[in-house]
Amino acid sequence: MSLSLLCIKIFITRIVDVSLGTFVTVLTVKNKRLIATLIGFIDVIIWFMVVREALNAKINSIWIALSYAGGYAAGTFIGATLSNVLINGKISVQVVLNYLASDEIEKIRDAGFAVSQVECTGKDNVKKSMLFIEAEKKHLKDLKKAITSIDENAFVVVNETKYVENGFFK
Repeated sequence: MSLSLLCIKIFITRIVDVSLGTFVTVLTVKNKRLIATLIGFIDVIIWFMVVREALNAKINSIWIALSYAGGYAAGTFIGATLSNVLINGKISVQVVLNYLASDEIEKIRDAGFAVSQVECTGKDNVKKSMLFIEAEKKHLKDLKKAITSIDENAFVVVNETKYVENGFFK
């Protein structure tokens, strides 16, 4: 096999391998152990075959190592991007509005989100509203738009949620 074909093969195989590994990590964190185990098994088989091919090549070239490393880097990027698109989950959103906004949070509710509100005090004892919202990750863009329509300077914190029980979700 020529050097260029070997490098292309290693590069593409590493992309697939690392992308699968990224999926395994995300699925494990989301407690989807069975599917993570199956994908992990396939991932390691692919990894073993590409490492064996790279190390046993009769051609000695830095291009093999660069293809291997480049495939890893590209696989990390592609795997993370695909995980964000394909693996949905829940998010917790905490919002601090710069004023008390009891009536205006109806805009968020009208957009289909459940909101819990707490009055809080900010710097210089200014009264503010803190909102707690649980939502599907795929609705984050719509939620941010609803929040911005109330207070474009709102302080917003978004976290992945591992477990939720009860409540209302859009």
